[in-house]
Amino acid sequence: MSDESRAASARRAGVAVLLLLAALVLVAAVLPLSPAAHRAAAGSLVVACYLAFCLWTAWSRRAALAPVRGAIAADALLVAYASQTGFAEQIARRSAQALQAAGLPVHLADLAEMGGSALQGFRQALFVVSTTGEGDAPDSVAGFARRTLAGDLPLTGLSYGVLALGDSSYQRYCAFGQSLANWLHRQGAEPLFDPILVDDGDEGALRHWQHYLNVLGASAEMEDWAAPSYQPWTLAERRLLNDGSPGDPAYHLALTADAPAGGWEAGDIAEIGPRNAPGEVASLLAALGLDGATRVDGGQSLGDALAARVLPHDEAGRAALRGMPAPALLEALPRIPHREYSIASLPADGRLELLVRQMRYPDGRLGLGSGWLTRHVSQGGQVDVRLRRNSGFHPPAPERPLILIGNGTGMAGLRAHLKARAAAGAPRNWLLFGERTPQHDFFHHDEIQAWREQGVLERLDLAFSRAAGWPRYVQDCLPAAAGELRAWVDAGAAIYVCGSLQGMAAGVAAELERILGRDRLDELAGQGRYRRDVY
Repeated sequence: MSDESRAASARRAGVAVLLLLAALVLVAAVLPLSPAAHRAAAGSLVVACYLAFCLWTAWSRRAALAPVRGAIAADALLVAYASQTGFAEQIARRSAQALQAAGLPVHLADLAEMGGSALQGFRQALFVVSTTGEGDAPDSVAGFARRTLAGDLPLTGLSYGVLALGDSSYQRYCAFGQSLANWLHRQGAEPLFDPILVDDGDEGALRHWQHYLNVLGASAEMEDWAAPSYQPWTLAERRLLNDGSPGDPAYHLALTADAPAGGWEAGDIAEIGPRNAPGEVASLLAALGLDGATRVDGGQSLGDALAARVLPHDEAGRAALRGMPAPALLEALPRIPHREYSIASLPADGRLELLVRQMRYPDGRLGLGSGWLTRHVSQGGQVDVRLRRNSGFHPPAPERPLILIGNGTGMAGLRAHLKARAAAGAPRNWLLFGERTPQHDFFHHDEIQAWREQGVLERLDLAFSRAAGWPRYVQDCLPAAAGELRAWVDAGAAIYVCGSLQGMAAGVAAELERILGRDRLDELAGQGRYRRDVY
């Protein structure tokens, strides 16, 4: 069935439902019933209408996202799944719905029903795939794996991401997902980010996948599929790092745990639970004529509960909420999803340190996460935090040389690694970093220069996009250093990249391929010597 036919079927079904319900209302109105019976009938019809509407909405949404074989929008983003038990399909559908809800054209497909050449019709693709048994593809895609992954198919111009579902109790953990990612790269496709491995439905890994859906255009206000279990931390310090910069303000933040918290390693992630500014909450309560002190949700105040919900910012959105009792109001407003930040410190520092740049919505409002951390929470105030392991970006062995490449607030992840290397007495570290200006945007300048003088940093290359006489972007530092880069890699060096997904990550990958070759770069990735934490 084509997209048009499916949409027409949904419309016809909706019209039929509405006509049927209208007929029922008319019949009930003319029946010789008592007033009490009429009220009961009316109530039953309201419930029936609501249930019918929900069923029709769910059916039509599912129909709109069903795998299709008809015409595909030229700029559609492919979301393809390979499922053994249905879990991969479920995650793929939720991903497609999140992207589609943001207005993006999406084509959802069962990988088993796609010929390999169909991949050539897309510029971006996300794959949600399971591994079954000891490293096998799901039964339904065994034919696709046999026909397509064993051969070659030019895919230059395709950017992709892979969510690999598996179980680490098996020896070949997530093998099919990793094989698919490797094959895509060998065909000339470029990874948007490193494959995300999900161990037995790990909720943290799925939230990380949601983070990348946000980066690709899904709403940043999409509710977490599985909410983190936060712990309270106290904001101990907030310091502006780039006063006078042509870019948006960037802040160094330090948090201390209110109770014993688990440790972390360089490369790990802090999941933050943002809250609305108190003024935003007060404004909504006043507009709705509600008392913020009203107790809801097991005893907390309505004001506190709303602080953690996504609030409307226009009159139409507020008008839709008027007249709702407090419980219904909270039910109607989704919880603010978590935000992810690379940790810039080590447990030995005694503080969880972050590097956060203020972000803004198109209408000028501060972003929920960055606005909360850089402006709205007061120093000494509470911040909800969950620490998440990011084992794919943990440090290499101390004896292995390390090349660190990044830009902007990616310095957070690079800084944690340099701290770990200094603490371990690890020699041979090389930092390549890019920002806007050397005067205002060389984050943690004094610390980095001290590491240079102490021998922790053997080499330092810098790029500044708004200053004459410097390489413009961090990837522009690589061609002149090609010979030394190859020598470091030949000596066993690992390459870690942290920073912007858009622009920087792809630019660095392209230069590394020119210098090292695609096969060598794939070999380094397979050995865990080429790793990326990009956002």
